[in-house]
Amino acid sequence: MTRNAAAAAIALLMTTSSLAFAAETSPTVGVATPSAADLKSLTDMRVGIVKAALQLTPDQEKYWPAIEDAIRTRAKNRQARLERIAELHENDPMDGMHEGNPVEFMQRRADRLIQRGTDLKKLADAWEPLFKTLSDDQKRRMAFVSFAVMRSVRNAIEQQGGGPEDEDE
Repeated sequence: MTRNAAAAAIALLMTTSSLAFAAETSPTVGVATPSAADLKSLTDMRVGIVKAALQLTPDQEKYWPAIEDAIRTRAKNRQARLERIAELHENDPMDGMHEGNPVEFMQRRADRLIQRGTDLKKLADAWEPLFKTLSDDQKRRMAFVSFAVMRSVRNAIEQQGGGPEDEDE
């Protein structure tokens, strides 16, 4: 029964994630940025699905708040990056490349990558103590859910025309 519930939850995520990314797009930009409400809804679904799939024991529950915080922080920072990118593209569609200053472009890109790396490191650090306590069955479910979530998010970004800045979010 629990496996069926987890499978249903994953199927729900895969079918609704693209809807959550379907935000209004500025006609001049060509890149859809999800609204804050859409992103919060998607993040809530992800958190709920991962937690439900893991079926944490009471001893494991104590590790969950740090993980949920890291997931939400990463999502919030991603939303801020998407908004900055959309704003840059609205004001300067070539993002500084044709103004003769590729150094500024590389510096902005490096700053975005550093933020993404910091967020991912925080997430990995939050997961580490819980992961050590997971059973083999929980680890398999975690791997499956992680793959399904990453694939659905990547597909949604590609369908909406997301740029290389967020291709592996």
